[in-house]
Amino acid sequence: MRFSFTPEQEEFRSSLRRALEARSPAKEVRRLMATEAGFERESWQKLNRELGLTAIHIPEAYGGGGFGQADLAIVLEEMGRGLLCAPFLSTVLASAAILNAGSEEQKRALLPALAAGERTATLAVSEADGRNDADGVTTTATQSGAAWRLEGTKSFVLDGHTADLIVVLARRPGSRGEDGLSFFVVEGDAPGLERRRLKTMDETRKLARLAFASVEAKLLGDAGKAAAALARTMQQAAILLANEMVGGAERLREDALAYAKMRMQFGRSIASFQTTKNKAADMLVDVELAKSAAYYAAAALDEGDAELPALASLAKACAAEACLQTAIHAVQMHGGIGFTWDNDTHLWFKRAKSSEILFGDANQHRELMMQHWKH
Repeated sequence: MRFSFTPEQEEFRSSLRRALEARSPAKEVRRLMATEAGFERESWQKLNRELGLTAIHIPEAYGGGGFGQADLAIVLEEMGRGLLCAPFLSTVLASAAILNAGSEEQKRALLPALAAGERTATLAVSEADGRNDADGVTTTATQSGAAWRLEGTKSFVLDGHTADLIVVLARRPGSRGEDGLSFFVVEGDAPGLERRRLKTMDETRKLARLAFASVEAKLLGDAGKAAAALARTMQQAAILLANEMVGGAERLREDALAYAKMRMQFGRSIASFQTTKNKAADMLVDVELAKSAAYYAAAALDEGDAELPALASLAKACAAEACLQTAIHAVQMHGGIGFTWDNDTHLWFKRAKSSEILFGDANQHRELMMQHWKH
């Protein structure tokens, strides 16, 4: 396992950062977050054609780039830094579920369009109460001949109101726990599917509620055998989100420090005040620790580390707290202007708060981490 990025990866990061800085300045983020969809499909497809972002982690056999999770983590980190408004994380998680659960035939049929950026997708796992674990699944799947019908509600679905393809987790009626769990594929315009965008604090990342009323679905992989694929997919979600959060935290830290150096008070820069120095030091330590945990977890995913479940939870817990605390410090270092709409700090602050609880908060992931090590 490597403990540093290769020169090629660093060059990739630099190129991607330049591209995102040009395409996702704060002005563009504000414009897109005010729209219903939260992104522009034509611009998103153009970005994918130029950089091949959604193809990075997909094997070449399915039209992807065949790179590792560490490379994908770089993309998420830079997107978190630039606060890109696009259905990237949602599409990546859906493709991850297809890779983890789908048959060879299904992968060849579904993944090329996602890799090319021609279609968007999302993963619908969370129920109305926000649970993401096997025991919390209440959406049911009933088989009638060769067809399957879904009944139930999924909530907090990333870009669920615009996704062309939806990967849904459901169970057979009467089953419990990990038994009877299956992944299904549903078209975004399927009859009986009601999609409603949720009002959330963080408008840069759209969430939706999906109601399934006897919606026709296609089974993904083997019926009742999705427990292992679900576990791996949620570990990937935690790791990727952790890397996105460290990108946002680093951007907050840099912006706050730049403002402190520029802002004069009592004839001197506020960066020279001891309390400002203390906050800057705390931010640096928190962000660097979170980076270490997130990078290590991404590398462990590539290596197939046996401790991956614990490392994924450790990365998510560490990054969630570091990002939110860095956002709090950044607001305080900006002083009164940090609380205003005109200042951009609140955009990253709200993303930090929403990401903190997405796919489980720090307390939940610490519990998962301890359960893994206990067994």
